[in-house]
Amino acid sequence: MKIVVLAGGTSTERKVSIVSGTNVCKALREKGHRAVLVDVFCGVEHVDAAHYFPAHYDVEQASAYMSSFDDQIESMKATRRSFFGPNVIAMCQAADVAFLALHGANGEDGRIQAAFDLLGIPYTGTGYLSSAIAMDKTITKYIFQAKGVPTAKGYEISRLHGIITPEEKGLSYPVIVKPACGGSSVGCTIADNAEQFQASVATAFALEEKAVVEEFFKGREFSVGVVEGKALPVIEIAPKEGWYDYKNKYVPGATIETCPAQITEEQTLRMQRHAEEAMKALGITSYGRVDFLMNEQGQMIVLEANTLPGMTATSLLPQEAAEVGVSYAELCEKLIEVSLKKCKA
Repeated sequence: MKIVVLAGGTSTERKVSIVSGTNVCKALREKGHRAVLVDVFCGVEHVDAAHYFPAHYDVEQASAYMSSFDDQIESMKATRRSFFGPNVIAMCQAADVAFLALHGANGEDGRIQAAFDLLGIPYTGTGYLSSAIAMDKTITKYIFQAKGVPTAKGYEISRLHGIITPEEKGLSYPVIVKPACGGSSVGCTIADNAEQFQASVATAFALEEKAVVEEFFKGREFSVGVVEGKALPVIEIAPKEGWYDYKNKYVPGATIETCPAQITEEQTLRMQRHAEEAMKALGITSYGRVDFLMNEQGQMIVLEANTLPGMTATSLLPQEAAEVGVSYAELCEKLIEVSLKKCKA
């Protein structure tokens, strides 16, 4: 197949996306596909249609080219009118499918998915509406509450409507404050008192206009991948220090990841069922990943659903797939296969 692996972009997760995209592109090339790595925002200069999908291709060189723009993204955004970089649309239209290795805003939030729907470009992952819903943690929480999916107590704050304190909402400290539409725990902080709460709000508002305030739920962290509505094995994530923040997610060796998770069969089945319910509640098709916390009493809550899970060397979905005998490269092909079913529906 001719495949454009889209990565990079403009979000706070740009660097992680480049790593995901590089891994995916290598794996697809190893499987014999004409896959190329393209930065959705920076694009590819000086390439003609006859050479969009070359037989011989240096993925590492393409990855380095993408990373060379990292320090220029903000200045480029200030001078650009179009989000899509040079030749991006033309290459995606010429491809059999666009593999979305994007994370965060302008990638995982439904905008690109909606544009591709209008342009007739097949892509991996769920559709535009479920992408947008899952990206907004507040809307996600409201839907979970309405559909009976277990979730932490919480509320939304925004710059426009002012700050509402936990006390006003009947929550006690500690609380977690996180940007409403961010990912990879960027901007997420724990506040133990009113003073720390104000600092946490400032951190979140430095990234976005809206934030979510949730009661702190102390427990072990887990994740469950879901492909075509069926849950994969549960994986437990145990940071060696602190909690599962950005550093612990992406620094090799910072966490101990156990798959399958060492929990009871009943807890496993219940968590997998909740993962499938969460995906269904948000309308997520093809594949995704649902994150959980579970306390000592066995009570569990859904943290969020990810519509484009990470595909780095330390990412969770590939580890869960490996547990059921699916290699990384096979997983990449499987995600394309299930996504194309959606496009043909």
